[in-house]
Amino acid sequence: MPWIDLLRWLHVIGATVLFGTGTGIAFFMLAAHRTRDPALVAHVAGTVVIADALFTATAAVVQPLTGYALARLVGWPLTEGWLLASIGLYVLVGLFWLPVVRIQLRLRDLARAAAAGGQELLAAYDRLFRIWFACGWPAFAAMLAILWLMTAKPTLG
Repeated sequence: MPWIDLLRWLHVIGATVLFGTGTGIAFFMLAAHRTRDPALVAHVAGTVVIADALFTATAAVVQPLTGYALARLVGWPLTEGWLLASIGLYVLVGLFWLPVVRIQLRLRDLARAAAAGGQELLAAYDRLFRIWFACGWPAFAAMLAILWLMTAKPTLG
């Protein structure tokens, strides 16, 4: 079944891109934030916005498509417990990711304005960063859970 192997490979690549890009983005944003250098934060946030658009958004679309096709070809009903849990967690990740994208754009813009004006990062930036950071934890935990569900395929009620 070469189609199944190709779909499985694409699905694993998509999961790797989602998890890896998300983890990398979090690390680099946090590292830049800790410097408190508006120019550096603006540069990193700008790169993060591009990475999210290129990699995360693309993989976020590919994942459900390859997952659905795999389930159909392999014969897993979409009502299978581990699949339903994975889908629910995937939706949860998306609900955290969508506002984070907007926040990243705003963080970038606030840092650019501070750098252009020779100012420090404003309190509005710090408030948004705390929200951005807080949104990352449940999404990260959900991604770990999805990866476990996909590999273990446990029997769930």
